[in-house]
Amino acid sequence: MTLAFAQESFRDDYTFKNSPEAIRRFPLPFPQDSYMYSVNMEPHVPGPVGSVYEHAFDIDEHYVAECRDRAITLARDPGRCASLPHMIEAEWDTLELLMTSLAADYPQHFALLRDGNRWVWTNRPLGLRQDFIFGDASTLPQGPLEYITRQVQGDFVVLDQREGTLFADAAMVTSQADWSLSFDVGMSFHQWHAPVPLAHDMGVFDRALKYLMMLQQGRPVRRLNWTMTVNPRLDTSPETYPEWGTDRTSVTPDNVGKKVHLRVELQTMFRLPRSNGMLFSIRCYLASLEELCTQPRWGARLHRVLGSLPAPLAEYKGLTRYLPTAVTWLSQFDDGRDLRPGTQPE
Repeated sequence: MTLAFAQESFRDDYTFKNSPEAIRRFPLPFPQDSYMYSVNMEPHVPGPVGSVYEHAFDIDEHYVAECRDRAITLARDPGRCASLPHMIEAEWDTLELLMTSLAADYPQHFALLRDGNRWVWTNRPLGLRQDFIFGDASTLPQGPLEYITRQVQGDFVVLDQREGTLFADAAMVTSQADWSLSFDVGMSFHQWHAPVPLAHDMGVFDRALKYLMMLQQGRPVRRLNWTMTVNPRLDTSPETYPEWGTDRTSVTPDNVGKKVHLRVELQTMFRLPRSNGMLFSIRCYLASLEELCTQPRWGARLHRVLGSLPAPLAEYKGLTRYLPTAVTWLSQFDDGRDLRPGTQPE
């Protein structure tokens, strides 16, 4: 199926919106009426046709607009893509994985021809064609990691495995939820996740690291994470906080449904073949409360989850200023009925 790519923006006038089809495929992360951190990993196997899990890397109606937004962020701050020198082999691993996956899963939009180490990449939505020699970075406009991740939705962290842990030694990060690549690059797994409340005492990250260290090639895994944001902005980094931080004070009972967005990350982890590193893909999905509540079951579930969210989690996610307003607004969609477990829309 050929996708129709939206013309929209994730900053300034915020013209982003989801089609009805995009709303129904939104990866709601709440299978129960309450939420707490857990090691919620599962095999990243193909899911139902049309779902965000159908392919290894999801491409949707927001693809072109998200790539353009990434280009804007990189033009303003080239440091959003960083790679330590020893990660070049993992960069090529990443380029190969993304190109082969996109060409196989979306042949109407992407093509990859390989003749030994002479490759030709075609990206039809962005109007790109590149002849290059695999392994020779001088034949690409940017380094291998930057070149290919400019053309894929979501953020990417490439992890090096050594000293009994994982290190975030390369990344393309332009749509992160309030964390800084320039601060985190080179950090170990536990250092990177140090600010997260409650989860460390629960042993969540110890279990997650043990699980990931045993990840095998060809057996990727996935999980969902979430937060919320005011306005459909992708770049909510500390570096740009002066541009979006005050948005949290703009939420009112009259605009909360349109302004407050659930921000869900589909996180996938792939073992890389040559470097033995790991690709950590963080695919961001945005939907306003108003859009989500077009599915009545989701409106009731959101009301219960957000209304019972532990205070430390609300504080960590930056929700405390507008959370009561959101919960009150969502109450109109919750009639108290029993909701079966699961995340499917009605």
